Amino acid sequence: MTSPQHVPVLLDRVVELMAPALETPGAIMVDATLGLGGHSEALLEAFPQARLIGIDRDTDALARAGARLAPYADRTDLVHAVYDELPRVLAERNLDHVDAVLFDLGVSSMQLDMAERGFAYAQDAPLDMRMNDQDPRTAADVLNTYPLDELTRILRDYGEERFARRIAQHVVREREQAPFTTSGRLVSLLYDAIPAPARRTGGHPAKRTFQALRIEVNDEINVLRRAIPAALAAIGPGGRVVVEAYQSLEDRIVKQAFAEVSSSDVPPDMPFIPAGHEVDFRVVTRGAEKAVEPEITSNPRAASVRLRAIERLQARGGKDKA
Repeated sequence: MTSPQHVPVLLDRVVELMAPALETPGAIMVDATLGLGGHSEALLEAFPQARLIGIDRDTDALARAGARLAPYADRTDLVHAVYDELPRVLAERNLDHVDAVLFDLGVSSMQLDMAERGFAYAQDAPLDMRMNDQDPRTAADVLNTYPLDELTRILRDYGEERFARRIAQHVVREREQAPFTTSGRLVSLLYDAIPAPARRTGGHPAKRTFQALRIEVNDEINVLRRAIPAALAAIGPGGRVVVEAYQSLEDRIVKQAFAEVSSSDVPPDMPFIPAGHEVDFRVVTRGAEKAVEPEITSNPRAASVRLRAIERLQARGGKDKA
């Protein structure tokens, strides 16, 4: 059901980082962004006594992942939910903790490949971009109804687009003639709005605008801000949270959340850490890990990945910041 280009990013490294948390018989892992199940498949194979809870808001992805993970059906539980709903998902299963949580953020290869979903700027398609087709708001709704200032903010903050205001002005002017319905018209507008010298650098001129619209339609930043603390609270001692982010805003949120729970409030010149002030987490990765060749050549999506991992320490009586 999956196609060859659906290759999980940094697969071996993810398995390696998850290993200490999943080697115990009966360990439970959560793939909070299941997608096509590539990471989960490798983890289920590597840890034959572990169980999986796979979460995705995309019903098509769940169906395809279910087919891929059929050989492990007795150890898998696939859930239609958004990943910030992790506390509810665990409560419904009477679980007070899990051993590992994985996030592989952003749009999936499958969503990009399906033209009718409207995620890709390379094909003319309906301006949809919903990861859950039951959600009411589409990318067309954003383009056709948001005020100028709000469109500018979204393009600037979520797309890191330096010509955000200029693009938003073009959109507002053009939608007065006719509402936006397809990606092809938006791409043509972006070629007109972005100056020619800027179009020659930094990748496709539509990349940042499409990213910003996708994030807004799916509320990805707010969901992530809720999901990371929820994952940190969900793991037990020795548990790990691993996150793969593909754009700087997401990575910054993860970095800050990890730093907050792994930093001591004790002055650095104090010779010892008083009881009750121990940190409850340690960052496992040194900074954000990146993919290298030959993976980037064989899997271009890996070029922008930033991977971070954190571990809850064994209970030592410290205060819980999660």
